[in-house]
Amino acid sequence: MGRVLALLVALTAALRAQGPANVLVVVNDRVSVSKSIGEYYARKRGVPLENVCHIAAPGEQDIPRQSYLRDVAAPIATCLRSRNLVEQVLYIVTTLGVPLRVIGTGDMGGDQAAVDSELTLLYSEIHGAPVHANAGNIPNPFYSQKNSPFAHPKFPIYLVTRLAAYDFEDVRKMIDRAQHPVNRGKVVVDLRNSGDPLGDEWLKNTAIFLPKDRVVLDETAKVVTNQSDVIGYASWGSNDKNRKTRTVKMQWLPGAIMTEFVSTNARTFTRPPANWNISDWGTPQLHFFGSPQTMVADYIEEGVTGTSGHVNEPYLGLNPRPDILFPAYLKGRNLAESYYLSIPGLSWQNVVLGDPLCKLE
Repeated sequence: MGRVLALLVALTAALRAQGPANVLVVVNDRVSVSKSIGEYYARKRGVPLENVCHIAAPGEQDIPRQSYLRDVAAPIATCLRSRNLVEQVLYIVTTLGVPLRVIGTGDMGGDQAAVDSELTLLYSEIHGAPVHANAGNIPNPFYSQKNSPFAHPKFPIYLVTRLAAYDFEDVRKMIDRAQHPVNRGKVVVDLRNSGDPLGDEWLKNTAIFLPKDRVVLDETAKVVTNQSDVIGYASWGSNDKNRKTRTVKMQWLPGAIMTEFVSTNARTFTRPPANWNISDWGTPQLHFFGSPQTMVADYIEEGVTGTSGHVNEPYLGLNPRPDILFPAYLKGRNLAESYYLSIPGLSWQNVVLGDPLCKLE
């Protein structure tokens, strides 16, 4: 009992010690909205000026690996080394306008990946590890480390989140919501009527692991919508055949986070036409940026404070685990730690959206 109490005390102290000085904000000087977001976030969160890293990367969402290494990873590594921030920085925050996806081959052994997921490995690469490429994902050393505070060098990675949405105003509102999150409300867990058994098990476990008064579990065929006081949401998204709308019209509380088992929901942050809607893979003429699936930016526009998504097919086993994510967040882990505790692999397709320091008090 005494050992458990000591671990909890140490964990609480470590979590409280993390703050703006542990964040590196990455701004792409070639994209005006990136500069605006970086400046706004640094001012609102009190990030020191030396912790704002300016790069000059292509303005495209998709870049080849050579460009990622030269125009993104290398200048960020220079910022960290030259300012003696390699150990101090725990969180890297990219902004809308920093390239989103590394172009490459698909499938489990391919080298396509989210830029942010590649950047998690920058800490170990600075310390001499070979640059990872062409071998699919690698295990996340922080995955499911529920009793350990995130710290260097024990966990030789950076936790990378992104401040992105359809436009500056959506991002600004997301940043503002993260300043004053509220520790109340419910986590809505919506199973589809014929889901994958593994995903359904994770969703059911989410409800089991949370306090009964903080969770709504729906196992019927209907799609749960229009709930009030929502602090969390997990579902199959547009993979639920009964889902017909881009969002689920929740009343999101400040600090609300979510995740869905959807393959391409962070494929772009370009706003679709107002009349665009989700469809199916059999109607390519109705797709937006190559996919019929839901988009995380719609949820940010609607009012969530944090979410996760994927730039390419991640396969179910490498999605965030909601049964790890939500218990961690409700117990006081910050947004970045909560998501990365729940993500099994790095150098992969995952993107985490939101202020890494946002946490429920």
